[in-house]
Amino acid sequence: MTRRDSVSDDLDDFGAFFSTSAPELSMTAEEVATGRRRRRRNGWIAAGITTAIVLGAPGGYAAWALTAPLRPAAGEVSIPPAPVPPTPVDIGFTADGSAALSVAGAEAYLGSAAAGVWMVEGGDDPRPIASITKVITALVVLDAYPIADGDRGPTLTFDGDDHALYDAYFVRDATIAPMPIGSSLSLRDALATMLIPSASNYAEAIAVWAFGSVSSFRAAADRWLTANGLERTEVVEPTGLDPRNTSTPSDLIALGRIAAAHPTVAAIAATPSLNLPGPGAMANTNSLLGQSGITGLKTGTLDDSGANLLYTATVDVGLPEPLSVVGVALGGSSQRGVAASVLGVLQRLADGFHVTAVAQHGQQLGIYTTAWGSSVRVVLAKGASLRTWSDTPIAVTGDVREPRDWTDGEVLGEITWTAGPESVTVPVVLDGDIEPPSEWWRLTHPGEIG
Repeated sequence: MTRRDSVSDDLDDFGAFFSTSAPELSMTAEEVATGRRRRRRNGWIAAGITTAIVLGAPGGYAAWALTAPLRPAAGEVSIPPAPVPPTPVDIGFTADGSAALSVAGAEAYLGSAAAGVWMVEGGDDPRPIASITKVITALVVLDAYPIADGDRGPTLTFDGDDHALYDAYFVRDATIAPMPIGSSLSLRDALATMLIPSASNYAEAIAVWAFGSVSSFRAAADRWLTANGLERTEVVEPTGLDPRNTSTPSDLIALGRIAAAHPTVAAIAATPSLNLPGPGAMANTNSLLGQSGITGLKTGTLDDSGANLLYTATVDVGLPEPLSVVGVALGGSSQRGVAASVLGVLQRLADGFHVTAVAQHGQQLGIYTTAWGSSVRVVLAKGASLRTWSDTPIAVTGDVREPRDWTDGEVLGEITWTAGPESVTVPVVLDGDIEPPSEWWRLTHPGEIG
């Protein structure tokens, strides 16, 4: 049998089945037609309902998903930690003798006591002051015979008695300067000859000229010391060769401030060298003039009591005005050692003031990130620094809120750093914009919306 014959037989059997069992064949033609129209009408109704469901529900979801509010970005902002303070400054006075220091112009950093006697090392007992005495001699004489600023004062003419002082102090191995009989000098120039090369013969000649005798000078010096509050200082003669001329480091700090404020004494003490008719050429015994801002005042050395230096200096540490320093070293082993110690003190004082960076422009404090992957940084709007002294701690405070507009440059708050008298505040801002999500992301992430 061929394949064609087999198919034909199957069709015949299929037709036979319907001819004997299909219930529709038992109905009338009109009944069959009516049923078919009813089924067709019901199908169209179902299709309409299905279309409404298929098309209507997603349309409402899309409208909601594309317009519903989004969950806010998540993130944190951290206040930056305070910088670690440096090692405390050690002024480091000389190992021998005693010393003291006064610093004016930085009281807000160093404390109000700094302009008085800020530091004392080696005790505050009286010690021989040697030729520092000559500063007192000058101030006592000028108190009795004031010289107007720019003036040279009265004239001193030296006689035989004055000339004899040259030999008297020569045999005592004191510093001296020529004093020809009949020569004359103004009071200012005579004081300069006493202070710059530390000529002892001029110190006694000026004291006797002013008060008539050394004993009368001593009485005047006592009155002046008492009037100026230098009650632990004693002067028995005008040169400093007598070791009974004594003072304490704290008294000498006060003396240094008085001398630095006196125009004539301060100007003479700051003069490196001088050449005058009579005394001739002379150099200042204070070899530190001009170094590390040193402007004066007076050296002094006795073989039995050591080397001394009463000094003034102006030290620039970056403040609006330089610091005014008065210091003293007493009883050092040598003038060279004292000089090295003083230079070290001034250097360490200057180095003790630091400029510490506390903020960097663009420094990141935090970051906010959205569910769809867009992020924005929270940063400092500018850099900043503070000037601090020694190991003064730096405090940090901040007030930062969450973003509202989410736009580049939005100010969220500020951070403030404070150390001693200085304070600096830097705004905290957003760096960048939050990019909105795509429509597809909204449609496919319903759990991240609302």
